[in-house]
Amino acid sequence: MKSCAALVAYALATLASATCPPRVQRAQNRTFSYGTLKAETLPKFLKDNPLPGGTPWGADIDPKTVNPRVPPNTGVTRNYDFTISRGALAPDGYYKKSGILINGQFPGPTIEANWGDMIEVRVTNNITSPDEGTALHWHGLFQNGTAWYDGVPSVSQCPIAPGASFTYKFQAGVFGSSWYHSHYSAQAAGGLFGPLIVYGPSHVEYDEDIGPVMLADWFHKDYFAIVKNVMSNNSSLWANPSDNTLINGRMPYNCSQVTDGTPCGDAPFAKFRFETGKTYKLRLINAGAAGMQYFSIDGQTLQIVANDLTDIQPYNTTIVTLGVGQRSDVLFTPKAINGTKSIWMRTLQSGKFCQRASNPAGRAVILLDGAPDDTIPKTVAYPAPVDDGTCKNDPLELSVPYYEESLPEPSTTFQITVNTIVNASGNQLYTMNGSPFMANYNNPLLGLAYQKNVSYPTQWNTYNFGSNSSVRIVIWNNSSGPHPMHIHGHDMYLLYDGTERWDGTTIVNPLNPVRRDTHNLRPKGWMVMQYNLDNPGVWPFHCHIAWHLSMGMYVNLMESPEKIDAAAIPEVLRETCDAWNEYSKSHVVEQIDSGV
Repeated sequence: MKSCAALVAYALATLASATCPPRVQRAQNRTFSYGTLKAETLPKFLKDNPLPGGTPWGADIDPKTVNPRVPPNTGVTRNYDFTISRGALAPDGYYKKSGILINGQFPGPTIEANWGDMIEVRVTNNITSPDEGTALHWHGLFQNGTAWYDGVPSVSQCPIAPGASFTYKFQAGVFGSSWYHSHYSAQAAGGLFGPLIVYGPSHVEYDEDIGPVMLADWFHKDYFAIVKNVMSNNSSLWANPSDNTLINGRMPYNCSQVTDGTPCGDAPFAKFRFETGKTYKLRLINAGAAGMQYFSIDGQTLQIVANDLTDIQPYNTTIVTLGVGQRSDVLFTPKAINGTKSIWMRTLQSGKFCQRASNPAGRAVILLDGAPDDTIPKTVAYPAPVDDGTCKNDPLELSVPYYEESLPEPSTTFQITVNTIVNASGNQLYTMNGSPFMANYNNPLLGLAYQKNVSYPTQWNTYNFGSNSSVRIVIWNNSSGPHPMHIHGHDMYLLYDGTERWDGTTIVNPLNPVRRDTHNLRPKGWMVMQYNLDNPGVWPFHCHIAWHLSMGMYVNLMESPEKIDAAAIPEVLRETCDAWNEYSKSHVVEQIDSGV
């Protein structure tokens, strides 16, 4: 009889999967120290489950020929234990923020796994004063066969009730840089997010992996108060600029701007130490609520090698553009500028058109070749991108997937129009095809679908594409705001992006189109995407700007729910809904927005 390792090696050779006796690995639960000089570099992979060939995926493989969406089955489970609670937050020195933390940390602990591992996260909801439900979404992971662990309340689960726990378990089915965040109202804007790294075969060479570089706008108000503002039809409240821009949870606030007596003190810059002559991998993540980020390092060339969870043919740039939810892996070989040993790393929120920010420029310190820890750079930034209101990603032509995948013929085409309305209560809302989304926490869509109930109220914005194999969606943004559009359970083939109406035929890179899970829809612009119906479930498709999502910019894409075995749904889901239903019977759930 073949050994488990031999079975998996054979499976990889035939692009199949094999089953090993399960092994549970206690997670390292790495504290978020990135952006400090104590931060550890990341490994090429976690080395406790190598197969023949020296890696967790067996013999060395060529990422150009092995489908990154067909993972090995390593037989290993990575266990994490998260407790979510409120706590004081002052990442920029402004001491008034009540945030939401994981294990007392902001950002939350880093989740790490090898491609093909299972990830198991036990989440305990200790949010009090006031009580709130919660749920965590694992951004960009497809949840093949585990749609109920996608982490969207009212869709894949009931919220986790205060005092209750819920355990997510899913496969690291793709590899690269991502993040997790709350999908309950706008809790992520209160601090409830962290990085998620899946190690896999690399198509580029580098010396060290610096790990996540999380870029985020930061708001001094509580997220609940901001949601109330943006739901208002009062334009002065609705604008709501961010207060600061953080790199790995750090950036000193200009305390001279504080006029209300709130304590404000010193806060550190994030810091990185590099050596000239080495090549470093940076995992850039826009984990913000609303602001597009333009990342750069003074005087340096950056090479983009992956967008979201898709490796691409490398290309060079000086500025990396990231909408909310987007990620880019970049390589960076530092060079000294005029003999200096310290340079600025920067991220700039877009200006008046794409997102207002009181302090749009975030900075971090890069120290070169043994420079003293307290060295402050004096380098000069690249010219800021032109703020022309287009709020666009790099041209689609530049992002060519490394693993080639041809575009199938769509079996149907569907159009979505984005608009704004003011409802009878005076709230400003976003609509998709005329309807703003409104969650029902007590009736998750997946549970209803598995009971063969596929007829829902209009405000649940659910589209069932039946037996279609590949759906092409044409989106027209008839609003003045940008929208980083994110799909769950899939990658999108991105076929067109522009301000001119799509002509119905033009497709960028038709033989190997861009694939990613989030893409910026321009103000008054068009975007055409396509996805394959190969993952039964109910999958959200929405704007990733927290406030736009709160205002209802969300639809559900239903996909072959009859193909999911209801008997496979874990008992913990029923228990979670029982706990939530019991909680909501005796407590008023103040749902002032869409709920997701």
